[in-house]
Amino acid sequence: MFVAFAVVPLAGAVILSLTRWDGLGAISWEGLGNWVEVLHDPLTGNALLLTLKIMVFSWVVQTPISLLLGVFTAGTQRYRAVLAVLYFIPLLLSSAAVAIAFKAVLDPNFGLGGVPGLGFLSQDWLGDPDLVLYVVIFVIAWQFVPFHTLLYQAAVRQIPASLYEAADIDGAGRVKQFRHITLPQLRNTIITSSTLMVTGSLTYFDVVFVLTGGGPGNATRLLPLDMYLTGFSANDMGKASVLAVILVVTGLALAFSLTKYTGFARMRSEQEGL
Repeated sequence: MFVAFAVVPLAGAVILSLTRWDGLGAISWEGLGNWVEVLHDPLTGNALLLTLKIMVFSWVVQTPISLLLGVFTAGTQRYRAVLAVLYFIPLLLSSAAVAIAFKAVLDPNFGLGGVPGLGFLSQDWLGDPDLVLYVVIFVIAWQFVPFHTLLYQAAVRQIPASLYEAADIDGAGRVKQFRHITLPQLRNTIITSSTLMVTGSLTYFDVVFVLTGGGPGNATRLLPLDMYLTGFSANDMGKASVLAVILVVTGLALAFSLTKYTGFARMRSEQEGL
């Protein structure tokens, strides 16, 4: 299954990246010409830089929020269970629906700015090149924080209660318990969540496409969107395939690096020895 649905398509993309094809006509051999053009294209550098920014800021924003919400919703109180259900509602919505909703909410004329008392929100959130990237990061975080919260919630519930009972006996407060018990016990989950978050940032397409279309200008033209626009708007499948291969290689390199340098592959059970 992996060979059929991952290796073969990737091999096809590599071969297609060495050709010139508009998607309809005959395919002609191009060699490394596409690679040279793409790697020297300022749009590619800009798209890669924007993708890296999205990756870093998404991790910085989503990780602490989802971690704290996961710890909070792991409690046994009934009101926390109710709030947990509300927190997870964004997981039920499609990315296109989320983008359409936020596009309407952020409209400078008919969105939040039109509500009495919220006039200060009446600005062109999606039309300002200096703001739009951070708006996209906010929308992405709103949609995906619940998923990572669910991971942390499940992990926290696996931590033995005896550890917290022993800490209470020793006089440790909530902050010390969180720092010396919860965080160390969540190390595996933090790395797993971070890996999914970092590699997932390379696939943000639908939200950005519907929300901004890559604009204004090229302010949100991320690498996946650049690949789509190159292939289906500029009708250059060869260069689009080059961008696809770059995406795959970047994702694999990040995943392998996180696995190797965090010691994730060498970790044992968090509850071993208890």
